[in-house]
This record gives sequence, C-alpha cells and structure tokens, in this order.
Amino acid sequence: MKVFTLFVFILLLSFSFANAQIENAGKLGSYNNGPKFYEDMLDFSSGKKNVTRLDVFIQVPYSSIQFVRGERDFVGNYSLTVSIFDSNKDKLISEKTWNKKVEVKTYNETISRDMYSLSVKSFYLQPNEYFVRSSISNEESSSETPREDKIIVRDLSSGIAVSDIMFIAKRTEEAGKSKIVPNVSGNVATQKDGLPLFFEIYSDTARKLEIEYTVFDNDKNKIYSETENKDVNSGQTQIFHNIKDSSFSLGYYKLFVKIKDTINNLTASIEKQFFSRWKGIPTSVTDLEKAIDQMIYIASTHEINQIKDAKTKEEKLKRYIAFWKKYDPTPETQENEVFDEYYGRVAYANAHFSSYIPGWKSDRGMVFILLGPPDDVDRHPFDINSKPYVVWEYYNLNRSLVFVDYTGFGDYRLTTPLTGDLYKFRR
Repeated sequence: MKVFTLFVFILLLSFSFANAQIENAGKLGSYNNGPKFYEDMLDFSSGKKNVTRLDVFIQVPYSSIQFVRGERDFVGNYSLTVSIFDSNKDKLISEKTWNKKVEVKTYNETISRDMYSLSVKSFYLQPNEYFVRSSISNEESSSETPREDKIIVRDLSSGIAVSDIMFIAKRTEEAGKSKIVPNVSGNVATQKDGLPLFFEIYSDTARKLEIEYTVFDNDKNKIYSETENKDVNSGQTQIFHNIKDSSFSLGYYKLFVKIKDTINNLTASIEKQFFSRWKGIPTSVTDLEKAIDQMIYIASTHEINQIKDAKTKEEKLKRYIAFWKKYDPTPETQENEVFDEYYGRVAYANAHFSSYIPGWKSDRGMVFILLGPPDDVDRHPFDINSKPYVVWEYYNLNRSLVFVDYTGFGDYRLTTPLTGDLYKFRR
C-alpha cells in the first residue's frame, strides 16, 4: 500500500510540474517564431583510415540577427560556436568559434526569413557517437541561442560506403567546377524543378553499381521510387541527382538511397529527412489534415468542410492558406500574426495538456487556444477530500475558470462550459 501511495504521489507531482509552465506562456506571437538558425551535419570521407570529416553547415536567417543602422546601411555582427563532446558530454573533443558580419541596404532585409547568412566548418573525428552543441550569439543584444544534438559519425573507409546526403538549394558552374549552395533547412517547398541532391560514393575498386532512390511520406507510404546504374572508379565518386517526378505537399518526408554491387553482393545505404512547408505557414504545422481539424475553435463547420472537400492536395492547401489570409492583420508583410498565434497555442496545448487525448482537444487546450494564457493560475493538487483542480484567472474578462481532474491522470475538465462571447478566438 505504501508503494502504491508513493507512486500516486509521484504521478500527481509529475502532472503538476508538467503543467507548471503555463504562467510563462507568452502573449501574441511568442510560441511559433520558428528556429533561430538551421543546421545540417554531414559525414564525408577524409581520405584517411578511421577518420571521418564532419561538415557542419549553419544557416542564420537575417531575422535572427540583431542589426544596427549605420550611415549607409544596416550592419549585423554575430558569433557562432560549435562544440563537440563525447556521447556522455564529459569530455570536449573539439570546438570552433568564429565571427560573422552581415551588411544589408534596407530594413526589410534585416527582418527577412528568406535571406540568410551561411557558414560551414569541418571537424575530423574518429567514427563514434558524439554530442554536438551549436550556438549563435548577437553582439548587440548579448543573447545566445543554443541547439543540442546527438550524432553518429560513421566509418566511411570500408570497401564500399556512401556519404551523407546534401540537398541542394542552388548549383552553379565556375571554371568547370560545380559550386553548391546547400539547402540547410531541408524545406523543399520552393524547389520548382524537383529535388536536387548530392552525395559521394567511396569504393576500394572500380565497380558497377545500382543506385536506388525511395521517398516515403510521414505515414511511411512509398510515394516515389527510381533506380539508376552507375560505374564508379576506385576512390571517391561524386553523385549529383535530381528527383524530378516529385510533388511534395505539406508535411515531412524521408529519402532513402541504397547502393548495391550485385556482383559481389555488397550494399551501403543512407537516409535523410526533409519537409515541405509553404512560406508563411507556422513551423508547427506539419500535417495538413490534422491542421484543418484543429481549426474548430476559429472556423465554422462549413468553412472546414469547404477546405476538406477540395479534390486535390494542392487545392486543399490553397484553400487552407486563403482562409488564414482573411485573418492576417498585416497583409503587407511576410508574417501572419494570427496564423502563427493560433497554431502556436495549439502546439503549446499539445505539449502541456495532453493525456489520453491530444492537448488541443482537452478542455484546458480549448480554453488556452480560445483565450490565450491565463493571467494567474491557482493549483490545488493535494487538497483533502477534493479531486485535484486548478483555477485559471482572466482579469480582462473578469472570469475564473475551474478545471477538475476527476480521474487523477491529468485529464482536467472544465466545470463551467464556455458560452457566448467567450467561445471566440482572442488574440
């Protein structure tokens, strides 16, 4: 009995802490600003046994850089640091810090998410698992934005091997050499002529290879498959390929590349995730069907059905974007603050109020999406002779909303339903 009591206590305490962040939930536009920078880490052969070259690409949108107005233009200074530790974060293996200066002519460039500053640094590492911490800091604001990842650096010095895949944003030819601008973010929505990519094959002898390209959607459905034959020489062979017959609607995808030496029965493979998101769509929206369902707190049944009844994915996406365009308070800018705010609240609800149902469908999720974060939260997780309950105060509405956890498993129910004007999305 004591063990059970302790278990229940810890369980309830965990729910309390899990939802303790609501007081810190921001106001308009604070949930969904997107990543401050994009990063892509790719394994390539170093040409040496038991050493792999790890290329770290960092793409910083101008909107993440603090610009200062000069006499003729706007200047932004920031620094980047990439630190590589062992897998337990006990030992620093390698670290590089460098400074970047960006100069632009107009204010609109300084707030652009489409224009960016690109950097790449190479690290030479033994094949192993590592912990990577990357950060950017703005000189003017002294702010720091960190990112942490666990990676596996692969051994590419075996008989046959393949590097990581680089998606290409732009490719030009200069003096007979290819110059590649990588697609660091992995967003392919703006790729008009297919999905261009680059990788390298390493072989200890000349071979005839079969290269298989396969793309799966987020539901693991195969949506594309192609095979080509390639003769490779001993050493390094660069492969440029374009998946032309592709149409990627909103969502996440995974590309598999498999190389096969059928004569010697040898294979090597690599995979890479990418996504498609049209400009202006919040970063948390990755599934169109789910995003349409989540509109129930702002759209009528008729409006939702009109979007769902579209005959193609492309038409459905256009109708979806057109709906949100009606709510854009600043149509002259790239941002749609209402669009971002709404799905920012949905994402917050899913992260903090989910139990056996998604957070956006819960009572607290509904209220949070409609009314935003409360001005004050009063929790009662352990009152005697009482189910756990929480009170949300909205001072501007002069309302107190009470949620009770009747089951003890974090499913808080609103005791008094919202009616009338309260059932309206507020920014």
